[in-house]
Amino acid sequence: MAPEFSVREIPFSRFGAWFGLSPVVGLATYSDDVHLVSHRNGMHPVLSIVPVAGGVRVAASITAEPAKLTWSAGAGQITAAFGSPSTLHIAGHGLGVRISATEPELTPFTGTYLYPDPAGGTVFTSYETGHRFRVTVLSGQERRSGEQQLGTAERLVAAGEDGGPWELVIEEIAASPPPATGLGLSEAVTASAEDFARFADAVAPWRDERTPAAELACYVIWSATVRPAGFITRPAVLMSKHWMDKVWSWDHCFTALALASGAPELAWDQFQVVFDHQDDQGALPDSITHSETLHNFVKPPIHGWALGRLRERFGGEVPDAERTYRQLSAWTRFWLDHRRPPAHPLPYYEHGNDSGWDNATVFREERLVQSADLAAFLVLQLKELARLAAELGDPAQSWDQQADDLLAAMLAQLWDGTRFVSRGVVSGTLRAGSSLLELMPVVLGEHLPPDVFERLCDGIARHLTAVGPATELPASPYYEADGYWRGPVWAPATVLIEDGLRRGGAHDLAEQVSTRFRTTCEKSGFAENFDALTGEGLRDRAYTWTAAAYLLLAEDAEGRR
Repeated sequence: MAPEFSVREIPFSRFGAWFGLSPVVGLATYSDDVHLVSHRNGMHPVLSIVPVAGGVRVAASITAEPAKLTWSAGAGQITAAFGSPSTLHIAGHGLGVRISATEPELTPFTGTYLYPDPAGGTVFTSYETGHRFRVTVLSGQERRSGEQQLGTAERLVAAGEDGGPWELVIEEIAASPPPATGLGLSEAVTASAEDFARFADAVAPWRDERTPAAELACYVIWSATVRPAGFITRPAVLMSKHWMDKVWSWDHCFTALALASGAPELAWDQFQVVFDHQDDQGALPDSITHSETLHNFVKPPIHGWALGRLRERFGGEVPDAERTYRQLSAWTRFWLDHRRPPAHPLPYYEHGNDSGWDNATVFREERLVQSADLAAFLVLQLKELARLAAELGDPAQSWDQQADDLLAAMLAQLWDGTRFVSRGVVSGTLRAGSSLLELMPVVLGEHLPPDVFERLCDGIARHLTAVGPATELPASPYYEADGYWRGPVWAPATVLIEDGLRRGGAHDLAEQVSTRFRTTCEKSGFAENFDALTGEGLRDRAYTWTAAAYLLLAEDAEGRR
């Protein structure tokens, strides 16, 4: 049976589409009505979709499934389904619908213009998205208002206001209309359901009653995947089709891992999509989306770790190994050549954003920080480079030696005998705190001295709540329930910690980390992060790296069974 979900938490969309249906119309902003929301050139609610009866708006209950969205009020019903990534079918009986421009004001550079298409249908031209949405009423009563109007006006297409049956289609158009699908609503529902079923069966064939959230996790990822367009050069999983509608250059590693076993080509696209924008110095962008590529920050170099995990899921092979070796080499050299103070062995972050832990308390006093997590990630990356070099016939000793030297420097300069500390680059001050970030070197697993690994395990156990590993100790004076990286539980930290614990031999603790996080997802969905004490989902409520983490941990747990 298809999973149901709240459209207030998870948008209704499909694989490949750049738009969806949702009442979430901006950063933590909810409308009473479902909107057609586009993610081209940012997040834009273009059209409101309002059920009506007797000429007035009616309150309708909304049911969402992967293949269809349904409004119900009394005996009336409206159903929407994607016939293709650019085509939305909507039909109803007993209820009519009004589809109108969200913003009533039209200026020479903003808003939505409405005009009749001489070939049939009515077109909403959206300045903000750079695209058009053609509405064609296929059957039933139709009414239009605001065609060719300038300035402020109500621009709408209505169908079925007389209570009779009706059907329409909305097409996303660039310069010219897409090919007709030839589908009606029922065929669109069937085709969409079959497409999603194929995806879920490929990505999570192991799902059963022990993994009750697996199918919904698959939907979150499937529905957030977009076709190549703009700066997105290949099929890509956005972090969300709410307001976090980008690909950040460490998030993509987790979606790649979740897809690797069942959809290896799509998984490799996720790994490569940010490397398509690697600069001449080897740096990866902070993020990419349809209309922008940001380079003002970077993200942590977890790509060597991720490549090692991908290799396991790909049966030991690395696709396009020579190119991958060049990319990973350049990304590593960026950190070693451009992010180390002169004559100093340890690299640094320029801001918390570089670490991915934007406001973690490690960066409270200073932003330019040498922290042990960064060195740890680079050690793993250097070791993966050594492995690739050996396979390609290049000398591997240099990479191995750099890994050993960096690990030795990390232990000598940032391990105080009981815990890891961080160093302010400008002041030289060493600081210790209560952020989980200071325990992330556990990702080194078997490469750590046993006493260091044991101390890190003790620290992680203190951070572990019933929800998962809290990013700031709940007893800390800086702990905030909804403090972003100052308390809530996050998927990427959980996955990295769980992997390091297992590789280091702390299997019982790793099992607790995995089980508690999976249980949280099963209760609270796939939010951007979770309250570390209550498990409540926080911030963006349809986050793909959270869904990916659930699938990854669940797949591994099923494999161990």
